[in-house]
Formats: sequence, structure tokens, C-alpha cells
Amino acid sequence: MKKSVILLLSVTALVTSCKDGAKQVNNPLMQKFETPFQAPPFDKIKPADYKPAFEEGMKQHKAEIEAIVNNPEEPTFENTIVALDKAGELLNQTSSIFFNLYEAMKNDEMQQLAMEISPAVTAHGDEINMNPKLFARIKALYDKRETLGLDALALRTLELYYNDFVRGGANLNDADKAKMMQINGELAKLSLQYGDNLLKETNAFTLVVDNEKDLAGLPETSIAAAAAEAKDRGMEGKWVFTVQKPSMIPFLTYAQNRDLREKLYKGYYMRGNNDNANDNKAVLAKMVNLRTEKAKLLGFDTYAAYVVDVNMAKTPKAIYDFMGRVWEPALKVAKQELAEMQAIATKEGMTSKLESWDWWYYAEKLRKQKYDLDESEMAPYLKLENVRDGMFAVANKLYGITMHKRTDIPLYHPQVETYEVKDVDGTSLGILYLDYYTRASKSAGAWMTEFRHYTKVNGQEEMPLVSVVYNFSPAVGDAPVLLSWDDTETMFHEFGHALHGFFTRGDYQRIAGTIPHDMVELPSQVMENWASEPEVLKMYAKHYQTGETMPDALIQKIQESGHFNQGFATVEYVAAALLDMDWYSNTEVKDFDVNAFEKASMDKYGLIKEILPRYRSTYFSHIFDGGYSAGYYVYLWAEVLDADAFQAFKSSGDIYNKELAAKFRKYVLSEGGYADPMQQYIKFRGQEPSEDPLLHKRGLK
Repeated sequence: MKKSVILLLSVTALVTSCKDGAKQVNNPLMQKFETPFQAPPFDKIKPADYKPAFEEGMKQHKAEIEAIVNNPEEPTFENTIVALDKAGELLNQTSSIFFNLYEAMKNDEMQQLAMEISPAVTAHGDEINMNPKLFARIKALYDKRETLGLDALALRTLELYYNDFVRGGANLNDADKAKMMQINGELAKLSLQYGDNLLKETNAFTLVVDNEKDLAGLPETSIAAAAAEAKDRGMEGKWVFTVQKPSMIPFLTYAQNRDLREKLYKGYYMRGNNDNANDNKAVLAKMVNLRTEKAKLLGFDTYAAYVVDVNMAKTPKAIYDFMGRVWEPALKVAKQELAEMQAIATKEGMTSKLESWDWWYYAEKLRKQKYDLDESEMAPYLKLENVRDGMFAVANKLYGITMHKRTDIPLYHPQVETYEVKDVDGTSLGILYLDYYTRASKSAGAWMTEFRHYTKVNGQEEMPLVSVVYNFSPAVGDAPVLLSWDDTETMFHEFGHALHGFFTRGDYQRIAGTIPHDMVELPSQVMENWASEPEVLKMYAKHYQTGETMPDALIQKIQESGHFNQGFATVEYVAAALLDMDWYSNTEVKDFDVNAFEKASMDKYGLIKEILPRYRSTYFSHIFDGGYSAGYYVYLWAEVLDADAFQAFKSSGDIYNKELAAKFRKYVLSEGGYADPMQQYIKFRGQEPSEDPLLHKRGLK
């Protein structure tokens, strides 16, 4: 997942100005960073520094916009678009640091600051988006764009800015502009509330086991982690399991106690839906209605139509049709998987039907039966450091880049690692931060973001500071961190986003790294393909005790089981994507019964009761506080591209084909924002993508 701090035209800020000059002088956020690579001095930044920095950043940004607006000269590309593109440096810098740490190091003070800052920053952005004089200058250039003699990149930048302003409300009348600002302000607060509620719900639920018999079936690593968690919570001698996936998934997969599996799974899927102070039903219903109102103001029937209008898909119908072509064969395969698991359960003496909390447990039994493979066989070969080095090696073989450990970069948490990324010629591409482990202050999931984007001002390049955040279980005692196969793919996935950040280029910030939302997962998902290739596994999958390379027999089992459980995986994902589209396909404001709406949505598509959507509404962070509203479909849409792209490497006979890698780097990762996204993809691939590699990859065809 790629999380972005949307800057300048979409985020927003505080209204008061900082009157205390001493505060500004001593505020590390408002000084030049005297650190290697001008990295944020996290060791010096205090929570009290943020608000003055936001205020000063907005003050400076407003002055820069006023200078553009009040320029007596006729609008030109340089004095309007380039000036706009360069504006807001301090605000951008402060936003990138604060909002990224808010996700990774959240506490009460940061939450309170966010509730003050986010609506104010949103209002600031709206004032710029809806500034009639600024828009008049942009529109004047846009209307005569073909006669300005602009090169292709400048022309695209102008067109994108014009579209941004229109979508931001620049064409609205004054009353509707005021309404839009009110909506955006409310959404900013509700999004924060949704995320805060979810974090509290996630941290609140625990399954405490005090009888060792109830641990039957669990791997020793899972038991040890639960014992360590209990000790940390002052319950030494017991075992604590949480709804964080590194704790929950092994329990659902191996624990023989069915009642406890049910209890833990219900703790997970009822988050935000417990009619308590952290309930998210009313919050998300308000958000859906506000987004519907916003879309209507901007001339769209639905919020989904508004979102998708600038994506590759173009229309919600195209998305529904695409997902329908995948849903039907996936559901058929999932029902076959269910029948096979039910047969195992019945043979073992179960007299009832399987439920959703049984799926992982019996799927693992089915995998063992079909392929003589279980997850625990792989884990000893998936030591975190080895997987990390493996993904670094793949990037080196593809692109020639190298990673160099740095110990002189300030860290926001002592467990974070930093690496300097160097290109094949030895020049620096920036700094990579890796934040591996779960903690109560960190949002769930995994994501890539940036403390600084690639920029080019007056010919001077400023390299990015890229952060990748995971949620793996930390080491227990002297034992290493052993990853699951899903964790391994997640490491490669987020690193793919990071490579996109490092390779991004562009003379203007607006086009540097800009690709439509339904293409943004291509760079990450394509990297997952290398993780399971036999020659790649032999490079990084080493037994943590013996150093032995993963044996050929185990690699063959992994390859043979590649299609295993893909009915379930596809159905739970597409169900969530359809639920997302249904929420944002409402044409009018309604009083929602959230649970009833969700049930009706899933019943409409025939979702079987043994599978829940990957994310239910009350903890669907992607679409309510993660920037993927009416966009969760993008993972599958991008998978068409990534399966097709990797097929090019496979067909060439060399999965490290440097010629193909260079083309992918240039046309997709570096210059993806330079032209229509499909044109950029075709420049790499030589043809439009086919859905066939995706369907074959998932075993659905």
C-alpha cells in the first residue's frame, strides 16, 4: 500500500500566525536540516514544534500564492504554473514529517495535534483550490495551451493542474465553494476519528490463554511470542494473542481449539462494530454521505464516478465489469475449496458446517494433504534479514542499484534501519527507512511513504527519503524473526513502492511520480513475482540455524501449491472491492444501517457465509482513512498489469533481463507521469496487457 501525504492543493492548515520569533529560530522544523542528506532531525523535533511550523508554512505558502495572483504581468507558464509548482516548501516538509509519524508513532499528543492541524491544513488547501484569481490565470493558460510552445512535459503539467483545480471546486459558485470547504473540513476530522477508533479497537482486544492445553497445534514461535506478549502486559505464565495479523493468523491456522479460534476471529472482524465509544458505523456513514454530496457539487452522479474519472478505468461500470469477470470463476473455485475442506472436517468427526473462522485451519490441512506442505516448513528459511537481503539482491540484478547501511541518519524509533540507495554509477538515489515491527502506536498494515519526495528545482535534484513500514512480530529472546510466506511477499511488495519513489523523475513536482490510482500498485505487485522464483529463493531462503539453502523439494512444493487457496484469496479481496464500490455508488444522501447495507451488498453477489470480505466496513481503513476510497479495486486492476509485465521477463528466458528492467524503470517507474498511463505501459511492454496471465496466475483459468 502506498500512503501519500497530499500536499499543496489538497491537504490544508492552521489560521493563526506564529508571533514568537524565538520559537521559530529554535524550531528544528523551520531550520535547514544539518544532517546527512538533510534528513529530518527526529532526535530534535518535539511535538510542540509542529503547530508553529505548520502555521509558518501556511503563512509562507499563502504569500507565495498571493505573489502569483498579484503579478501584474500576463500569465505565463513560468510565472504561474512553475511558481505554483515550487510553492509551499516548508508546508510540504512539515506535512510529510508529521502525518507520516502520526501513522507510525501515534500517541495522545499527536492525535490531539492532528485534530487541530488536519482541518486547518484542509481549509488552507481549499482556499488555494478555490482562489478565483489564481484559477483565472491557470485557465487563461489552459485555454490557449496549444499556442504556448510548451514541450510535452510542461503541457501535461499545465493540464494536470487545471484539472486539479476544477476537481477541487474552482468552477463552483461562492455558495457551493463554501459548502465544499465545509465538507472537506468535516471529512478531515472524520477520517482521523475513524483511524483513531480502529487503532483503539485493535489494541483493546486480546485473547488470554491460561491453559497450556489450549495451545495444542501452535508452532513454538507463536507460543513464545504469545508468552512474551503476556509478560509485557504483566501476565507472566499466560499467553496473549492479539488481532494483529502476525499473532492472529498462526492461531487461526494451527490452533486446535475451535472455540478459541472463533473468539479471536470475531475479535478481529467486530472491530469498530461493538456499539461502544470506538464504534465506526456512524463515522463511516457520515463520510459516505459527505463524499456523495461532494461528488454532486462537482457534477458527478456518485463519488465513485468522481474518483474513477481520472483513473485508467474511467467509469465505475468498467470496474464492475472487470471484477465480475474475476468474481464468477473465483467463487466457483472457492466453493470447491470449501467442499474439500468440509470433507476433511467431517472425516475428523465434525458434525457441523465450517464457519469463517475455520477457513485457515482447514485450508492448512488441505494444503498438507494435497502438497505435503505446511507454512511452518517454510518459516525457518524466511529469516527477516535474509528476505530483506534477497529483495535488495533482486533490485541489484534488475537495476544495478546497491544498498548501504547507514548509522548516522536520525531515527524516529530505535528499531528503524536506514540505507543509502546508490545507482549503478555510484550516485546516491536517496535514503530508505525500514520500520519492521508491530507496536501499539502504529497503525495496522504495511505501507510505503516518503519524508521527502524527489524534486528538481532550477536544475538541482533533491533525492527522496523513502519510508517502508511493516507490522511483523518482533523477535523473542535470542530467536530471530521468521516470516510467513505472506509476510515475505509483503516485504517485496512495499519495497516495489520504494523503488518507484527512488526512480521517480520529472522537472515538475506535479508529474514526478504521478500515475493514476489504478496503476499505483503495479510497481509494488510486480516485485512480488520474483519472491517465489526458484533461483531467487535459492539466493535468500537460508535455514536460520544451518545456513542450508531451501531444498529443491520444498521449492517444488511451493511452486506446485501456487494456485492453492486462490479461490478464497480472490473472493475475499473482490468482495471487499465490491463493497467499496457499492458504498461510493450511492446517488443520494441516506440514513444508513451500516451492517444491513454491507449484508445486502454481499448477498447481491452471492458471497458464501464461510468467507467475509477481506475488510468489513468498520475496519476498512483503505477506503475511510487511507486514500483508497472507491479505489480498493486497484490491486486487482494493477495485477493484470503486473502479471502481464512479469510474463515479459519469463518469456525472455531471463527473469533479470536488464533490457526489460531498464525499460520498466524508464517508462513506468521514472516517467510514469509523463503521458497517458497506458501509453507509458505500452512503451515498456510493446502491447496492451492481457487479463489471461492474471487468471492463470490465480488458477482461475
